[in-house]
Amino acid sequence: MNWSGVMPAMTTPFTPEMKVDHKFLAQHAAWQLGNGCAGLIMLGSLGEGATLEHEEKIDILKTAIRVAGKLPVVASISALSTAAAVRLAKEAEDLGCSGLMVLPPYVYTSDWHEMKQHVTAIFSATKLGCMLYNNPVAYKTDFLPEQIAELAGEHQNLKAVKESSTDVRRVAAIRALLSDRLSVFVGVDDVIVEALGIGAVGWVAGLVNAYPAESVKLVELVQAGKHQEAFELYRWFLPLLRLDTVPKFVQLIKWVQEQARVGSARVRAPRLELQGKDLAEAKAVFEKANATRASINERPISEFAGA
Repeated sequence: MNWSGVMPAMTTPFTPEMKVDHKFLAQHAAWQLGNGCAGLIMLGSLGEGATLEHEEKIDILKTAIRVAGKLPVVASISALSTAAAVRLAKEAEDLGCSGLMVLPPYVYTSDWHEMKQHVTAIFSATKLGCMLYNNPVAYKTDFLPEQIAELAGEHQNLKAVKESSTDVRRVAAIRALLSDRLSVFVGVDDVIVEALGIGAVGWVAGLVNAYPAESVKLVELVQAGKHQEAFELYRWFLPLLRLDTVPKFVQLIKWVQEQARVGSARVRAPRLELQGKDLAEAKAVFEKANATRASINERPISEFAGA
């Protein structure tokens, strides 16, 4: 697997009955890949993985693998227990996933000794390449650069890290210790340009669920050294990208998908759809962005209706 490029943290669509909508999931996944995304990341925080039953997770992976064909599908691995995470990792490999994104366990905030044992159990259970997901803001567990280096020295199938600490300096710190041993991905939408500038090679993106062409174009411009063009696109995109950095990021991103007519705002409880001040603020952001959206060559989602 080539750990680089724009990879969407895919949202999970639901029917009005709150079942997984596999028909739209297939269309949405095909649209993302058709507009230049390098692969798909399923079952993550944005995918509402914590509200999905094990069987639902397996079925979602099957749909994604079918649609992706030869392009990679990465399964997010998180659970309440280490045993459940190991089980999902093994089943994801058996299904044909290309890699795993390894998260801290739900609910429990551990220390380094416990967290190392948890991720070691997952890395050791599979031959697949793995991405370590560091998100201390959401999970209250922080993998420090020195600890990431320790894990990389002990596990050859640790291939990448998704750095979501919101501190762009972490990208440089990881690379200073490991050079190119790990591919560094950005997991916070509104620092992508800064992180690419100091050596990040990938983006686990959120707003890409509504704007794949813009997301891919932004990375291409930065990598081509077209800094002024990149800044102009980034300046337009930033208010939307910042929706990925707040507690209701799932509701916000799915609401934007619905406004852009590329998804539904439905979320599973305990999440509820936006209302009141949250909704008013989101409307203001979306309406301004929609009114000033530049024309970028994009394949429409309708083109992928039969995926």
